[in-house]
Amino acid sequence: MDSLELTVITIVAMSAPLVFAVIGETITERVGVVNLSMEGTLLITALASFAVTIWTDSLYLGILSAAIIGGLIAFIIVWINFRFYINQIAVGFIFTIFLWKLSSYLGGDFVRIPGPYLGKITVPFLNQVPFLGPILFDNNILVLSSIILIPVSWFFLFRTKLGVNLRAVGENPIAADARGLNVMKYRFIYSVIGGILIGIGGATFSLEVKYGWSEGHTLNYGWIALAIVIFGGWNPVRGSVGVYGFGILQVLSLKLQSVTIGFSQILPLIPFPLMILTLVLIQSANKNEGRWFPKPIRLLIFGNQPQSLGITYKKDS
Repeated sequence: MDSLELTVITIVAMSAPLVFAVIGETITERVGVVNLSMEGTLLITALASFAVTIWTDSLYLGILSAAIIGGLIAFIIVWINFRFYINQIAVGFIFTIFLWKLSSYLGGDFVRIPGPYLGKITVPFLNQVPFLGPILFDNNILVLSSIILIPVSWFFLFRTKLGVNLRAVGENPIAADARGLNVMKYRFIYSVIGGILIGIGGATFSLEVKYGWSEGHTLNYGWIALAIVIFGGWNPVRGSVGVYGFGILQVLSLKLQSVTIGFSQILPLIPFPLMILTLVLIQSANKNEGRWFPKPIRLLIFGNQPQSLGITYKKDS
């Protein structure tokens, strides 16, 4: 295996947690809900998956526990929003702070404990195919699932009736309700599904990318994922491209540490000004219907924010 092939495998593996998180939040926001608890959710689910795996000696129970916790957190946020009409962003932000502190408090006993490893699923002969072989046919279930999730989620959102209904609820819940769609049901179901994926992303951190647990284990990755969702125009494929781009910068920074410390520390920061620039371009394009830009560029980087994103839905309004 040459160095380039090894680098590609490393990028795909390091990006797996963010792929889960970005696609989970994309589904959530497409239905009109902002889950701003993602930073805290990634932390607590990374801890939970590792702790449950240690207690039960089962990696799959660890992953399941993270998925359940992620879904439960999303359910509570939507329930509070529907029941008390409290702003989703405010509730999510409070959850982030609470879960961050909770993970620090509960995780003390698990620091520096050797982490379990997920075994690889190897397909004979096919795993020898250059580049694609080691990635698709000689990898663990979490990395493989993150890759498969990209086309599956895109097809679901943009090529199925359920996906069309989901996006209709996020765009105009009043019109969706008039068409007979249960807005509350859709927001609960798909926010929970999104939360489950975010939870699996947390598990992928502690069971695949950063084995074990340490305080602030996934610190700032939740905010990065939120930014990439916007950068990707609420599209699973474009969002995943942003994730892999961020992964490339991470790997480059690691490789350049021996060359120059200053430059390697700057590289991981590059996505943030790029995302800010993209947000400015998106807003400009929305105001001018994107007429300034060639069609290929519009298709590549521009996406429409769900019109009712983060807005509390009241059926009697």
